[in-house]
Amino acid sequence: MYFKKILYAVALIGLIVCAYFAYFVYNAMLAPNTNFSNNEAYVYISVNDTYDNVREQLNPLLEDIKTFDALAKQKKYSENVKPGKYRIAKGMTNNDIINSIRSNNIPIKLSFNNQNSIEELARRIAFQIDTDSVSLVTAMKDAAFSEQNGFSEATRLGMYLPNSYEVFWNTTAEGFRDRMLKEYNRFWNNGRIEKAKAIGMNRDEVMALASIVYEESKQKEEQPRIAGVYINRLKNKWPLDADPTLKFAAYKLPKYKNTIIKRVLNVHKEIESPYNTYKNLGLPPGLIAMPDISAIDAVLNYEKHSYFFFVVDAKKPGYHKFSKTLAQHNQYAREYHRYLSQQGIRR
Repeated sequence: MYFKKILYAVALIGLIVCAYFAYFVYNAMLAPNTNFSNNEAYVYISVNDTYDNVREQLNPLLEDIKTFDALAKQKKYSENVKPGKYRIAKGMTNNDIINSIRSNNIPIKLSFNNQNSIEELARRIAFQIDTDSVSLVTAMKDAAFSEQNGFSEATRLGMYLPNSYEVFWNTTAEGFRDRMLKEYNRFWNNGRIEKAKAIGMNRDEVMALASIVYEESKQKEEQPRIAGVYINRLKNKWPLDADPTLKFAAYKLPKYKNTIIKRVLNVHKEIESPYNTYKNLGLPPGLIAMPDISAIDAVLNYEKHSYFFFVVDAKKPGYHKFSKTLAQHNQYAREYHRYLSQQGIRR
């Protein structure tokens, strides 16, 4: 009789333990454990983050952080934190959350527009992925990388094509640079390379001219015509006489630091610089800015015409008037200069 009581007691204790274990399992693994009103929340885990750093982000998002801790320890997540951007949906269980932050790194959409330097681009990118601008500049200016892939200091900005790209938030500086090289090589497919050859240019030369075209006009419908003007000048061995190159050369000088040149003057045409296309024949040694893809394709598909001149349309700023003769051009230029003077723009 006494022995039966012991068996009953042991059985009862076993049932209690099983019930507690079942309760723990339910709460730790199967019960919803989120504490936010939106449909979803995100955690961002850096490459050097520890479990404590992850826990700090999760704490305000969860109903019970302790049950999460217990399951994370059991599933060894606390010893194997993975960097990235992760989604937590409202109503997720601890098990769902751990599975998500362990293996469901979500890509982000990284985008940049036309930046005028590697440094400006680095600052833009550093706001979007988990790296700093100093590391980005170092990676993008790496001399060995540039030389290995056919870029110089004057041309390396052209490797970065303004667009939107899907990348992981934890992409490194080198990872971003390498990804942009792949995108650049993908952009320069056989069709574009053949078009460049057909107009007697290589990729760097197309990019240099595209940067001038883009600085001249942001109007996509005009860019092929402007490219055609410069192609005509190059074919006839004329100086490009491109005002944007004068501004680029001027901004390299201490005298013009932190200034904005709104009106190109004769004094600018005297600047000694390989980028002064009034003094030097042919294309400048590199890009003067980051061109849009539209401007690159405008050069490759330039409009064939007989124009050699163009100037801003005084009645339609942002657009241009094109001329075949210097006499016609001078007339349009006088109209534009009168417009600048009326606007009080002297320099």
